[in-house]
Amino acid sequence: MINPFTHRVRGFRLMDLIGIAVLVSVIFGVYLAKTIAGRERADIAKIERKIEAEKTRIRLLQAEVAHLEQPGRIERLSTSYLGMKPVTVTNEATLEQLAELARTGPPKSAVAPSAVAAMVDGSGSVAGVPPPPPTEDAPVRLAEAVKP
Repeated sequence: MINPFTHRVRGFRLMDLIGIAVLVSVIFGVYLAKTIAGRERADIAKIERKIEAEKTRIRLLQAEVAHLEQPGRIERLSTSYLGMKPVTVTNEATLEQLAELARTGPPKSAVAPSAVAAMVDGSGSVAGVPPPPPTEDAPVRLAEAVKP
């Protein structure tokens, strides 16, 4: 029987060769685990940067929504684009009139034209709806300065 503590292979004890092989495999395993952990750490850092960028974008969009929803801005736009104005006393309804309005519906003259109706009848314009952008065959020209 071969004794692993005393048996020699090319001048080395068999136990020394086994120990060196185990040591090399442990070193390789640790190196491999450290490399994989480094890659995962880099991936986590990249994802965290993306999350922070998205949080910044969300805050920016929330600020933009807050600006767009300001009552003063909406009132200015409704006045300038839609020609709306504050409700006068003559246009307010009493509680008794509300029940009657609910039964009969809005007056026929209160029906607002829609953009689809304007396209169908060919007029192409609706009050309060901005006109479409110019087409490529009819571009908008800017005024040119004439040199004396």
